Amino acid sequence: MGLIEVKDIRVFAFHGCLEEEARIGGHYRIDITVTGDLSHAENSDDLTDTVDYGRITSIVKEQMAIRSKLIEHVARRILTALKEQWSQPLNWRVRVVKERPPVQGDVAEVTYTVEG
Repeated sequence: MGLIEVKDIRVFAFHGCLEEEARIGGHYRIDITVTGDLSHAENSDDLTDTVDYGRITSIVKEQMAIRSKLIEHVARRILTALKEQWSQPLNWRVRVVKERPPVQGDVAEVTYTVEG
């Protein structure tokens, strides 16, 4: 069983329920974890036999560019797009971090995680 982690993909996006968030945007960090049988790649040394983390990053950026009101929604879209790209039996974890959300009080970040 192998594990690939792509951490702190940084994106500026326009997610949120407030109109202000649609106008000014905010900073996000996304972590992707994938586990599965990657032994073929271990032996072949061939990118086509594994999960390309460059493509993971591209998918995250593509999905983050589509506005959502909720980070739960964008996290699910990212997960769905990753699963469509790699159809082999893999376990995915998508973590979306919204930095400095516009809420009352001093909140550093809000995080949502989805697995599938």
